[in-house]
Amino acid sequence: MLLTTTDYAVGHEVIEVLGLVRGNVIRARHVGNDIIAGLRNIVGGEVNEYTKLMAEAREQAVDRMIKHAESMGADGIIGVNFTTAAVTQGAAEILAFGTAVKLGPKRVSQPVSMMSEDGVMRRR
Repeated sequence: MLLTTTDYAVGHEVIEVLGLVRGNVIRARHVGNDIIAGLRNIVGGEVNEYTKLMAEAREQAVDRMIKHAESMGADGIIGVNFTTAAVTQGAAEILAFGTAVKLGPKRVSQPVSMMSEDGVMRRR
């Protein structure tokens, strides 16, 4: 499955647009991680526990989006985006979405040449 944030896929041509696909996950914080994060908040620095939690949530959302696209017969997703929202205190939703497409090889157009009356090849 080809994924891209652009509205096209380099080296491929969109043969058919199948529609919107999405995958989401809602993750809540863990009490143990909150204690460690609270301590880290006092001294400053990255809160690795939350970074890891959000990275896992993004991967799960992408996996669900890919499954949705595969169920539609897609072999690519263009325009991939992420968004997040607080659902309740301590829980957040990660949403991955894009456009499911069928892809084919990019056709290369050849310039049309014509033989003039004087025998010289000229491009149109």
